[in-house]
Amino acid sequence: MKISEFQTKDVVNVLDGKRLGNVSDLELNLNQGRVEAIVIPGPGKFLGLFSSGNDVVIPWKNIVKIGKDVVLVRLEESPGLLQNSDDEYQPY
Repeated sequence: MKISEFQTKDVVNVLDGKRLGNVSDLELNLNQGRVEAIVIPGPGKFLGLFSSGNDVVIPWKNIVKIGKDVVLVRLEESPGLLQNSDDEYQPY
């Protein structure tokens, strides 16, 4: 699968049904040739640019299912994530 295919998918938390955003990047382990995590842009980030905060990094082990249009993840709510008016989690 290409990263461009990931970037078109919504990321949804299966624990609460909230949309977290879209994948902007992948963290790779080049020595082992595997994906370590997916990255979702922080608040105010547009097309991977102009970020005003930290990105949300979701470890690969937290991915439950990769579907045609969505990536389902299991992400416990953490103190570093807030919910905004668009029902997307954003780091503060």
